[in-house]
Amino acid sequence: MFTINRANLRNSHQLIWFIIDFVMLGLLFLNIAWIIFDALYAIEAVKDLLFTYAQPFAEFYRPIHRNFIFYDLIFVSIFLTEFVVRWIYAIRMKVYLRWYFYPFIHWYDLLGCIPVGSYRFLRVLRVISIIYRLHKYQVIDFTKTRVYGFLKFYYEAFLEELSDRIVIKVLSGAQEEMTHGSPLIHNIQNNILLPRRDLLTEWLSEKVAETARTGYIPNRGALRHYLENCVDDALNQNVELNRLRQVPMLGPQITETLEEAVGDIVAQVIHQILDDLASARNHGFIDDIVSTFLQETEEGHETTESERQIIQVVNEIIEAIKKQLEIKRWRQEL
Repeated sequence: MFTINRANLRNSHQLIWFIIDFVMLGLLFLNIAWIIFDALYAIEAVKDLLFTYAQPFAEFYRPIHRNFIFYDLIFVSIFLTEFVVRWIYAIRMKVYLRWYFYPFIHWYDLLGCIPVGSYRFLRVLRVISIIYRLHKYQVIDFTKTRVYGFLKFYYEAFLEELSDRIVIKVLSGAQEEMTHGSPLIHNIQNNILLPRRDLLTEWLSEKVAETARTGYIPNRGALRHYLENCVDDALNQNVELNRLRQVPMLGPQITETLEEAVGDIVAQVIHQILDDLASARNHGFIDDIVSTFLQETEEGHETTESERQIIQVVNEIIEAIKKQLEIKRWRQEL
């Protein structure tokens, strides 16, 4: 069973309302049990069984069943009185922005007060609302009960099954679209990406410049030293340059000058490229790249081999996701 936190109940500024909640909860349980019993009494087989084995009680209950609506109106009047008192309190304390919001927000309390047919069973909603309110204010705790654990487990299992099936259905549809040459990719490229080519170019230009500034400029010296070492290693392995180094007198001087010149040229070219990428001058370069990748295509154009390979890779990724979704966590927990 649930536990009652007596400390929170005593220290609460709404103690009187919580007491009323417990009283109303008891009346609701009594009333709902009575409604169920009266519904069973209306069945001839149940009535005959009562007259056979409990005739005094069946005779006693017959006039109560005949005037059930009258007796049920006593409960309804209590429920409506409590509803009106809470409404007046909400108006006085300005709980809601408008005085007439209360009955719309607490519509489930009003529906249960309709004393006609199946509307009576809607009083279960009022039971749920009271229990939820007591749980929210930590007066009672249902999280440790078996009923709560049972309902939570199967609720999450239901949501997992439903969501997984929906996602798998959507992914399978996407695979069908890509495999059978759907105009979806064509529409995305021509109607969504191409009209925003300038925006994509500007965004990529800023990202490339930011990456070059943060990654290159602080390490300019280290990069230059690395390039010079690479050039030196390459020149030392060059056969023609080794022959030139063997020339008497001028050979070593020429090769040394040539190594410094080549290293300086390579480092300067690399630095210039990275400086351009780190500035606004990269816009034209990025624009050429974006224009190469984003070219308007005619609907129904033949898919190239590279596009088919890309589609195959995407399909394999989607298939791996679908297999992962087929693993049910709730079954493992069970």
